[in-house]
Amino acid sequence: MTVPVSRPLKVLVAEDHLLHQRLITSTLKELGHTGIVVVDGEKALKASSQIAFDLIIMDVNMPVLDGVNAVAQMQARDRSLGKRTPPIIMATSHDLPGDRERLLAIGAQGYIAKPVDRERLHAEISLVLGR
Repeated sequence: MTVPVSRPLKVLVAEDHLLHQRLITSTLKELGHTGIVVVDGEKALKASSQIAFDLIIMDVNMPVLDGVNAVAQMQARDRSLGKRTPPIIMATSHDLPGDRERLLAIGAQGYIAKPVDRERLHAEISLVLGR
């Protein structure tokens, strides 16, 4: 059983595939949250420096700058500024054995396989936010 998230969240969705963008943002909306979409890791870095997000959903494989490197750069930037990086859920279409562990080791707090379904996303958000 998942614990409900008690307030609406502002979520950065870094995803280059239109279908996954729509699926994730509509699922977030059903859960009472707002998803703001960017299409690559470079745009995620920029958006996260300009807007205070509660959570980030980061695709692993994107053009320009992939999710793994975007997370590393985001965390380094925030550390240098004395800021806390919002919790990050990594998302991948491949879902290979060891992916969760590998992605958590780079500093992500959560992991979800695509296509994303409502129950799994809700559970992962609750887990990552400790609710």
